[in-house]
Amino acid sequence: MVDFDAAERDIWSGRAAAFRDSFAKLCAHTAPALLDAAGVGPGTRLLDVGTGIGTVAAAASARGARVTAVDAEPGMIELARLQAPEAEFHEAVLPDLPFPADTFDAVVANFVVNHVGRPTAAVRAMREVCRPGGHVAATIWCVPAGAGHELLGRAVQEAGARPPEDAPRLDPAEEFPRTAEGFATLFTAAGLADVSCTPVTWDHIASPAEWWSGAAAGVGMIGQTVSRQTPETIVRIKAAYDELATQYAGPDGRLVLRYHALLARGGA
Repeated sequence: MVDFDAAERDIWSGRAAAFRDSFAKLCAHTAPALLDAAGVGPGTRLLDVGTGIGTVAAAASARGARVTAVDAEPGMIELARLQAPEAEFHEAVLPDLPFPADTFDAVVANFVVNHVGRPTAAVRAMREVCRPGGHVAATIWCVPAGAGHELLGRAVQEAGARPPEDAPRLDPAEEFPRTAEGFATLFTAAGLADVSCTPVTWDHIASPAEWWSGAAAGVGMIGQTVSRQTPETIVRIKAAYDELATQYAGPDGRLVLRYHALLARGGA
């Protein structure tokens, strides 16, 4: 079996700039609600786990929080420092967080738990570094995730392409339902109290070229499915994408992509 965490690190290695210019804008939508759920305000000692390009860290810093952030990819940290120069950054991989217990008032993770091989252990590690009475909050994609991935998936299918055979797959023992109840149960299993989980839905607006750029650069699993095909197959995928994209376009030609996620919170 492919090592899930190692495969995920390979997928994201060297792709920070491509993520910034494409799918990061999609993920940014939930940042305010995530910080609200964790009670982040002036003076809050916040840990942002899997900060990516620093979107959540920057938003928390703007609220006056004292931000520490970690990510497994050095390229992400480099870009995050530009977005959130007031924050402190460390390279780290869940569930191995390099902090003592009870260090933070709040811990958040924006679309990170869906990228780890041991989800319960990851959330438990977040709880352990949060002080008693603090809050842990996280977002994940649910099913269906959204129209943008549907669009790319349809293009792949019409081109006759298949996902890479070595794509990382979560150990069945670690899997959990990607539903509000399933995500809440994961938080409870990690030792959090007063757990709640709320669906979040929004329309993401992007140009067809911007959305394609993330996939073409291999960002995320859908990007791996596109970029690791033969050159001839990629041409077929792009042709199918261009044709299908008109079905998702608004009056100005930009894509209107309905997305769905889950936001869970719990008390440490």
